[in-house]
Amino acid sequence: MRALPLLSLLLGSSLTVQALAANSSPEASEWLNKLARAEQTQSYQGSFVYERNGSFSSHDIWHRVQNGKVSERLLQLDGSAQEIVRVDGKVQCVSGALASGVGIPPDSAARVLDPLKLMSWYDLSVAGKSRVAGRDAVIVTLTPRDQHRYAFEMHLDRQTGLPLRSLMINDKGQLLERFQMTRLDTEDALSDADLTGSAACKPVEAVPATTAQAVAGWRSDWLPPGFELINSSVRRDPARKSTVSSLMYDDGLARFSVFLEPVADGAGADTRAQLGPTVAVSRHLTTPKGKMMVTVVGEIPLGTAERVALSMRAQDAQARQ
Repeated sequence: MRALPLLSLLLGSSLTVQALAANSSPEASEWLNKLARAEQTQSYQGSFVYERNGSFSSHDIWHRVQNGKVSERLLQLDGSAQEIVRVDGKVQCVSGALASGVGIPPDSAARVLDPLKLMSWYDLSVAGKSRVAGRDAVIVTLTPRDQHRYAFEMHLDRQTGLPLRSLMINDKGQLLERFQMTRLDTEDALSDADLTGSAACKPVEAVPATTAQAVAGWRSDWLPPGFELINSSVRRDPARKSTVSSLMYDDGLARFSVFLEPVADGAGADTRAQLGPTVAVSRHLTTPKGKMMVTVVGEIPLGTAERVALSMRAQDAQARQ
């Protein structure tokens, strides 16, 4: 899932780890480790359905691991064809609405679950067994320890550890998102053609390293426990002739991003919206760098996103605040 370094166990921390693990199943941790290994070592192809906010879409997926390189191609089968090809987390080409820059997923390294980190913020357990896409599965649940994240129910293929079904559930027990495989083939070898985008899949220009690695110049006075900054960047928006800073935070499972853009007096409006598991909260802030529009987008509850938005501060103003 998400790439994070293994936690360092400091001398004398074993009692803390044991206490955290008391509410988590060692078997569940083993299954999550198997899932992490499978996504980095197992090639497969298949089809899945995705549900969000009562809307369904169907997709084909090709996932190949070869010589340590992970290549993946996704193709939406409903409506206008939307396609994306990634190699080691870097977007190679996109089509459909993605080609216009709408909702292009950011480049990211291969994501690997770390059960030891997750059990600090979720209770892990094995809830039983199921059958999905004609394959036997083990049900692993992740129940949050606070109100700042959602619960997950994962149905993992007993043979490979790959995810066959994943449900995201809020604190009221309502389903926010469903991913479910309808076909999974782990036997047939994948060809280069399988991983090559169609003619409609337009190449994506790589962002220069100096821009992608730039420090955003902002920090948060408050973050939900367990979330850490994993990426920050600054980019120029030619359409608006402004500079947009972005920061991405991750707890090992959930993720959200913060975008900051200078605005004129009275420009735009404060908003808050939710579509399935994804929230978007925009707030005006007056900072030492001028008036800014702060937007938080991600897989966290609305109240949490709003608190993050209001906590953003200019990094170079830290000493004065």
